[in-house]
Amino acid sequence: MDKVVKSEAEWQVQLSPEEFHVLRQAGTERPFTGEYVDTKTEGVYSCRACGAELFRSDAKFESHCGWPSFFEPSESEAVTLVEDRSLGMVRTEVRCARCDSHLGHVFHGEGYATPTDDRYCINSISLRLEPRA
Repeated sequence: MDKVVKSEAEWQVQLSPEEFHVLRQAGTERPFTGEYVDTKTEGVYSCRACGAELFRSDAKFESHCGWPSFFEPSESEAVTLVEDRSLGMVRTEVRCARCDSHLGHVFHGEGYATPTDDRYCINSISLRLEPRA
């Protein structure tokens, strides 16, 4: 996979202010406001910044947390995980492996009935859904 490297100024031109805030400044959209929270459309979720495939609809599940949730990325190399010590806690940040954009966080061991017991809690604004034909 070829890495996408751009200056923050280039990203600011490409992305809307809301997209830039989440993808490049590790912001978070408000819960239950994202376009993909409740969608059941089958397809592929790609990075809104660079277009890399990140998640597939068959790994999406209802966690009722306010953001789209997936139990695994489409490929293990699709995302990178980084320790996040912001907000006075330790979490695991999820980033796009291709362009290093912030996607959300992953949580493990919460007891969801999924094959991995992982919850990739991802901002809708970080994603673009390409429906299956």
